[in-house]
Amino acid sequence: MQKIILITGVSSGFGRAIAERLLGDGHIVYGTSRRELDFSLEGLIVRRLDVTDRHGVKSVVDSIVQEQGRIDVVINNAGVGIAGATELASDEEIDLQMNTNLRGVVGMCAAVLPYMRAKRSGTIINISSIGGVFAIPYQGFYSVSKFAVEAYSEALSLETKQFGIRVVIVEPGDFNTGFTANRKVSAATIDDSDYGKSFARVIKNIEQDERGGGDPRYLARKISKIVRKRSPRLRYLIAPNFIQKLSVAAHTVLPNRLFEILVRIFYSV
Repeated sequence: MQKIILITGVSSGFGRAIAERLLGDGHIVYGTSRRELDFSLEGLIVRRLDVTDRHGVKSVVDSIVQEQGRIDVVINNAGVGIAGATELASDEEIDLQMNTNLRGVVGMCAAVLPYMRAKRSGTIINISSIGGVFAIPYQGFYSVSKFAVEAYSEALSLETKQFGIRVVIVEPGDFNTGFTANRKVSAATIDDSDYGKSFARVIKNIEQDERGGGDPRYLARKISKIVRKRSPRLRYLIAPNFIQKLSVAAHTVLPNRLFEILVRIFYSV
């Protein structure tokens, strides 16, 4: 069945791969981006949008419903990453991280939910991260934002299931996307005498893992299957390798002290 789908953040990485896959599945796909796309996908209907702009979000959602009569699926993919010592994060860095990764999701859901409730149907897929399952060193507020998305999505699922709305959390591991190149780095941390050297080691390891990570098309295929499901699960871990899957399981079963030791060793903190 052809669905009307809205994806945020389609300019690169997951968003682009998901849009391409869902177009190939025969759906009508709208994508948003803060900037003009440097590629074209046949059939993709693009709307310029900053997800932190609540009025802009509502305007885009309203216009799609006016054109199509409904929105069946929303995929909240837009996000930003800021790397740095949690202690040294500025108010501006915290605001950017939370406004994009959390409030952007909240605003989009608030705009689309009245239409989904009226239809008694709809699917909301929120892209979280393994960093929303356990905290990643020097990406503290990125993890904070993703932990918040997880809690928000759980609450939303509990409240909206009565209206036939399905909420899904997707937790990607390391994938080779534009996220690595687009990550913002805290100058205060680089220049700090206590954190600087440790930060450089950890970020080097993180970026190596990301560049050697999975193909975003793998995640896009998983999203395609979720979109087709009549009753999807609340949570999907999509990790391209066994180590990342094992790390999530270890976080669940190991004592906190032991898990922290393993994370510090893995990231060379």
